[in-house]
Amino acid sequence: MRIGYPCINRSLSCSSNKTFRLKSYSEEHLVETVRNNLDCLLKILEFNVENALFFFRITSDLIPFASHPINTFNWQDYFRSDFEFIGKFILRNRIRISMHPDQFTLINSVKEEIFERSLLELKYHAKVLDLMKLDTSAKIQIHVGGAYGDKKKSIERFVTRYRTLDESILRRLVIENDDKLFDVDDCLEISAQTKIPVLFDFFHHTVNHRTFPGKNHFELIVKTWNRDSDGLPMVDYSSKKNSGRATSHADSINAEDFARFLRITEPFDIDVMLEIKDKERSAIQASKLAMTDLRICAFLEGR
Repeated sequence: MRIGYPCINRSLSCSSNKTFRLKSYSEEHLVETVRNNLDCLLKILEFNVENALFFFRITSDLIPFASHPINTFNWQDYFRSDFEFIGKFILRNRIRISMHPDQFTLINSVKEEIFERSLLELKYHAKVLDLMKLDTSAKIQIHVGGAYGDKKKSIERFVTRYRTLDESILRRLVIENDDKLFDVDDCLEISAQTKIPVLFDFFHHTVNHRTFPGKNHFELIVKTWNRDSDGLPMVDYSSKKNSGRATSHADSINAEDFARFLRITEPFDIDVMLEIKDKERSAIQASKLAMTDLRICAFLEGR
């Protein structure tokens, strides 16, 4: 088991997701921003290793306007050695990596132009991971998409479109259950038709079904992952904010809830992404809370 957090480190004075306005675009501005982002990404990864956090979600904003028509600069070749250097650090330290395109990446959209834009965005994410020379355990997670008034047809459209995707995307793509439309059962139905791994979002399940998941949910999800090619199953974890909307993520980790989560998942070796607002602070606390967990111990001994 690895524990990690997504995209932003609040303890460091840098950002790996710096961007700029489209009207300010220039190759010089792009190179300067990407250089900053890659330098900061390496600093974040170094911080994580020092704090026993071996799972990290890289920001989708690493390369500003990467899939936009305005960006014709060959950033792939220009920064190739930088990507490879970061990739070597990741592999040397056995860090698990994921990426998560935004909510506008919709494979099952009823609009062809949205699907085409989504395809470009997925190609960009896959290219980042390929440039780092990471194996196929580095994943790109997306939601199923919209229901568009007919959930059954929307699932069918996802499956049909999925089968047309490039191999560079297929080998990395996973789907997660959301908090409104497509739950674990829907994702498992899609997986049965496509063999796509299902990433279990713990918080989305509790919002959608008003209850903690049981071990049976994890049993079914774990089976969608091929340990040799996909790596350990990924799980997104959070708890509800004490006040506010039911869908609001907690500001910091709830130790009691997290301990319960560890008990439920105990039979399964998984990698856990903490989607909690204070990012690395809760991840460090979670790592300490789980330090006696045999899954954590086994990973640390294997390093």
